[in-house]
Amino acid sequence: MLLIIIALTTDVSACSIVYFIDSRTGKIYFVNNEDYWYDVKPYIQIIPGSKGKLGRIWYGWNNFGQGGVNEKGLVIDGATTTEQNIPAGYSAMKGNMTDDILAKCSTVDEALHYLEDKRIALKNAHIMLGDRNGKAVIVEWVDAAKHIIPIQNNRLAATNFNISDNTEAKTCWRYSLIEKGLDELDARNSKDIITLKDVGNVIGKTVQPPEKDSEGRLGGTIYSTFIDLTDMKFILIYKLDNSKMQKMDIVKELHTGTSRKIKLE
Repeated sequence: MLLIIIALTTDVSACSIVYFIDSRTGKIYFVNNEDYWYDVKPYIQIIPGSKGKLGRIWYGWNNFGQGGVNEKGLVIDGATTTEQNIPAGYSAMKGNMTDDILAKCSTVDEALHYLEDKRIALKNAHIMLGDRNGKAVIVEWVDAAKHIIPIQNNRLAATNFNISDNTEAKTCWRYSLIEKGLDELDARNSKDIITLKDVGNVIGKTVQPPEKDSEGRLGGTIYSTFIDLTDMKFILIYKLDNSKMQKMDIVKELHTGTSRKIKLE
């Protein structure tokens, strides 16, 4: 079971995403906290491959994948940011962008080409993409220009500020806490094994406990996802409750040939 450590403050617009490579073993991990209002009805959508489309697993609500992974080991997730002007001739994609990217792209490079080919830009969010080959990027649109932030050393993290925007103060407590946690993993004794649980516990310190706003609307971390891209394992924990854990072998699940939806509520 994955240890979730409750944070001290709540911000329902907050999200935390990490792509991490264990520099000693080469194993790749992708973890995320999805923070939003508790009145949405999230689910996991499992879609096996079909002619011209890759098998994929995505999670979200209202027929849109907030994040996901496909059979080739491409992962995607996003986080809200301050609103920006987007490049002329670009616009947000209609429909389920996450599903389309996971169905058609095997690598980060293919996904980047897809975004450019479709002229996609987001005015209030950035996207993290990663693959099993060790490549990861954040794509964001700032001051009417697209910016691609590549993985440095063995990690890439995103919260809710545009990394390429020099006018934004990079003081997000979650981002600093994540970087500190990853530094501690790298500093471990070389004989210690870094596991998915260890990386998961880094973002476990940034979860948002449920809290009501001034109008009584409840929000916080809806779910946390943990993906071992090397061994293709997937875990989702709903509302910080380890008893509500969904765990699966990604390849095995996608080779059943059966589409299915797992309602989390």
